[in-house]
Amino acid sequence: MKCKSMYWLAVVISLLAIGCDTIEDGSHVDPITIYEKVNGNWELTNLKMVDEFAKANKVEPSEENLSTYFNYEDFKIKFNVDEKNRPTSYEVTGDVPALFAPKGYWALSSDFQQTNASAVRILLYSDAQKTQKTDELRVTSVPGKNKEMQLQLMRTSGGVDFVSYVFKLNAIN
Repeated sequence: MKCKSMYWLAVVISLLAIGCDTIEDGSHVDPITIYEKVNGNWELTNLKMVDEFAKANKVEPSEENLSTYFNYEDFKIKFNVDEKNRPTSYEVTGDVPALFAPKGYWALSSDFQQTNASAVRILLYSDAQKTQKTDELRVTSVPGKNKEMQLQLMRTSGGVDFVSYVFKLNAIN
């Protein structure tokens, strides 16, 4: 009997000793937002125009590479953020035809990647208060360690997408 009591006493003491051990989880840091990943200078590596009507109806060709037309190889875009990684302004440079306003202000539809597989959108504005939306770009490929991003600009008529422009970009900085 004394042996069993000693055994249970040893078990209880060891459990108490383990329970008193505190684990250091480190200090809290804010999560990385998409703003931090989109911030900076980007250069165009490929621009593709997609005929959404032809694509939906399986008519070929439904895509056209525009990268070398109209000086698009000179296309660069800069997304600026403030010291708190909040969006401020953007600017497109290069002697290229404007598919959207070449400068203005921007915001994201969400600070983080969506869990429902919908694309985060870059909302473009003409004013600093962000009340006059001019366009939106879908972020179809979020930049990661490879420093590549893909944006999609949709054109619609009557609520139906008829053409899209797919921008493949590489980080310059």
